[in-house]
Amino acid sequence: MKNGKIRIGIIGTGNIAQNAHIPSFLKQEDVEIVAVCDANEARVKEVAEKYSIRYYTTKIEDLVSMDEVDAVSICTSNNMHMVAAVAAANAGKHILCEKPMAMNVSQAEAMLKAAKENNIIFMMGFVNRFRADSKVIKAFYDAGRFGEVYYARAVWLRRRGTPLGWFTDSSKSGGGPVIDIGVHIIDLAWYLMGKPKPISVSSVTYSKIGNYKTKGVSRWVAYDTDNIVFDTKDSAAGLIRFENGASISFDVSWAINSKNVGSHVQIFGSKAGARTNPLEIYDEQENYLIDSTPIINDENPFDNEIAHFVECIRENKQPICPAEDGYYIQKILNGIYDSAKLGKEITL
Repeated sequence: MKNGKIRIGIIGTGNIAQNAHIPSFLKQEDVEIVAVCDANEARVKEVAEKYSIRYYTTKIEDLVSMDEVDAVSICTSNNMHMVAAVAAANAGKHILCEKPMAMNVSQAEAMLKAAKENNIIFMMGFVNRFRADSKVIKAFYDAGRFGEVYYARAVWLRRRGTPLGWFTDSSKSGGGPVIDIGVHIIDLAWYLMGKPKPISVSSVTYSKIGNYKTKGVSRWVAYDTDNIVFDTKDSAAGLIRFENGASISFDVSWAINSKNVGSHVQIFGSKAGARTNPLEIYDEQENYLIDSTPIINDENPFDNEIAHFVECIRENKQPICPAEDGYYIQKILNGIYDSAKLGKEITL
């Protein structure tokens, strides 16, 4: 660190970098973004100039070899996560990696191995853990307010919300809505029920809507939309079982003929339960059923996530979403696809 500041390199300058990671890093007083990297030379130069970043490059190896870089934020398409993470770890750089961890379990294992061998901090970008409502429920869980949490439901239903760009190209994304938005709610449900060890998955996936032309709806658009490939699914549902007997049911879609209900997680315990978005606690007091809503401030979860990453580097402490969590979630995600493909429950 120079002048007490942690020096950050951003790998990938697409939508998530420009709209989330870079703005949040810039809010940190003890952080300086010193370098950006992207295969698109015109875009990476534009981003460097826009944010007055000293160095830009089109090669990951050039960025991670810079002495001026202490840590990296990986914001590439999913197929480049492993390449960037292993290179950064081997160069001794701390890592914040956007979700999902990788394309498959073997890649996640390689990333985890590199992080351990090089003794660097590796934090997964599971941003929903840093939401205000999530933090309240986790505090209640840690205090034992829910009793035994034995079941959770994870839902994210978009009626028409399929993104455009690399997301629908399975060679770059690794899948469809499960690995894109399902990862958020499945991880959050797992986290809020204490992260039990997953043992099996039973799931189905569907592709019934496809690349729709529905009028009056907007779509998330990646910065690279040339050579559009559309070979992913529309929706998925299933059940995840855990070693302690607990389970999570999930229901996720980019496109489905249903009310657009957005995302939420519910957890069910032997003493009480809870829901995110909106935050509610379901309790029983003096033999009466109580629905309560804790008062919380509006917070930017990306700001909270970035601040936590910086704190972990500065204080050399374990993040709340370490590489090991990314590995277990990757096993679940790929298990979902494998189960749907085989048409049966599979053991993880």
